[in-house]
Amino acid sequence: MLRPIGRAFRHFTSSSHHNNHLRRRTFSGTDVNRFRSLRHYNTIPHSHLNLRTCSSRLSSSSSYQSNQCRYTATAATASVGHLNGRSNAVADTIDAYSAIELALDSVVKIFTVSSSPNYFLPWQNKSQRESMGSGFVISGKRIVTNAHVVADHTFVLVRKHGSPTKYRAEVKAVGHECDLAILTIESDEFWEGMKFLELGDIPFMQEAVAVVGYPQGGDNISVTKGVVSRVEPTQYVHGATQLLAIQIDAAINPGNSGGPAIMGDKVAGVAFQNLSGAENIGYIIPVPIIKHFVDGVEACGDYSGFCSLGLSCQPTENIQLREYFCMRPESTGVLVSKINPLSDAYNVLKKDDIVLAFDGVPIANDGTVPFRNRERITFDHLVSMKKPNETAIINILRSGEELELTVTLRPLKPLVPIQQFDKVPSYYVFAGLVFVPLSQPYLHEYGDDWYNTSPRRLCERALRELPQKHGQELVILSQVLMDDINVGYERLSDLQVKKVNGIEINNLKHMCQLVEYCKEDNLRFDLDDERVIVLNYNRARTATSHILKRHRIPSAMSNDIFTPSIHSQLTST
Repeated sequence: MLRPIGRAFRHFTSSSHHNNHLRRRTFSGTDVNRFRSLRHYNTIPHSHLNLRTCSSRLSSSSSYQSNQCRYTATAATASVGHLNGRSNAVADTIDAYSAIELALDSVVKIFTVSSSPNYFLPWQNKSQRESMGSGFVISGKRIVTNAHVVADHTFVLVRKHGSPTKYRAEVKAVGHECDLAILTIESDEFWEGMKFLELGDIPFMQEAVAVVGYPQGGDNISVTKGVVSRVEPTQYVHGATQLLAIQIDAAINPGNSGGPAIMGDKVAGVAFQNLSGAENIGYIIPVPIIKHFVDGVEACGDYSGFCSLGLSCQPTENIQLREYFCMRPESTGVLVSKINPLSDAYNVLKKDDIVLAFDGVPIANDGTVPFRNRERITFDHLVSMKKPNETAIINILRSGEELELTVTLRPLKPLVPIQQFDKVPSYYVFAGLVFVPLSQPYLHEYGDDWYNTSPRRLCERALRELPQKHGQELVILSQVLMDDINVGYERLSDLQVKKVNGIEINNLKHMCQLVEYCKEDNLRFDLDDERVIVLNYNRARTATSHILKRHRIPSAMSNDIFTPSIHSQLTST
């Protein structure tokens, strides 16, 4: 199970939401595995691997304590003699000392106070909690750490090595997709004596790296040593995305998240998750992903995202399939199965096209492209490294004819959001009916086994449906706050709202406007399963204020859908 390894929890103000706060789920088929993390949800079936970020408390089991006190040794091959073994050990020791020297004035400890939203009661937050992670200084007086270290933060402090003082930090940019964040500190005193680390390159397999950070088990800086095992696209637990990652055999433990993995005198990556149930298998975010994030923040002032073609492709490894689509014996590529309507590719490519090459790089029948020395990775990596609004040349085979087409790439949002960190949930309450846009964090409120316990129809739509237009949301009736006005409708919760007075709704804000500007005596909601809700409009408006007061709800709607025109409508009635 992959897990984020950054947030070492110090204290919980409440135990009632313990599981909701600390667990992350993933599934393969209908088997749902648990992640020990802070609301980090893996939402797409991908593999049997149980990857997780290591969000932990100081009261974690002794097995975790023993793991963090153990260094990972790099085993010499059988053919290496005793003398060479001693030389390697000395070299490893020197490298470790070099990493420590670099880290003392560069790696910091991060203290975060955070509070997550309650998606069942979207006008409330869950209990406040404290956690810890690591980070390191880069040029421009900036600190790089993991996004899950500061997710849903309300207050962030940073302490440098050898100092008893904690300094207030501001989160300048967060990329939950790539699990990276940039912090800034205004205090000039903090920056005295601090040195920035330079970003290096992707290490080759079996190259040694040293992971530096502040894992649980102690308060001082810690260094663990290991070698690179593989480099390939991997599921990022926090953002539920597939991006390039480096697997290492260094001991990475809770609290290490955000700390640098150093090779030589430069950063080779950022520690962010490990594999539970396995001995010393950790993952670091490689430099190309870090640079893409940092460069995007520098260019746009905020996180710009990772591009997507918006394609769902099928391998063409079966010879009969290749012959059916008129592929020559020497041709290779993948079959286009589905295209996101919001992508530029929707206007350029067609279903059943064979994508032969991306920017001149041939795509194999299994969807991979060459990468370094006899390594191969999925061609999605080439797409993700493009900057927003950059173009790519795509060679395709369509009805036996080879074509060269140009596609503009940009980040794409799913119809149902996968994660919504650092954001207040949207909601609208009318006559005790609580309406919210469907999101995967909403489904996660159903517990650890949410894939099986949440409403099946909503779960399937969340995982599979594509948006048909910009700004589209799936609006659902989350719950019914009982009152005389809505008696008999209490069993209609968790159904999607399709129409209001015969008009199809685009999103929650659109639905709110249709309700608030209603000029008819009756208000009709058309739901899934041909269910219908009808309310007397004037009586419903009167009942709304009483219901809000009874349930101590501060407003009938969230701030993001509260506009001046709606405000004037509310005050006039």
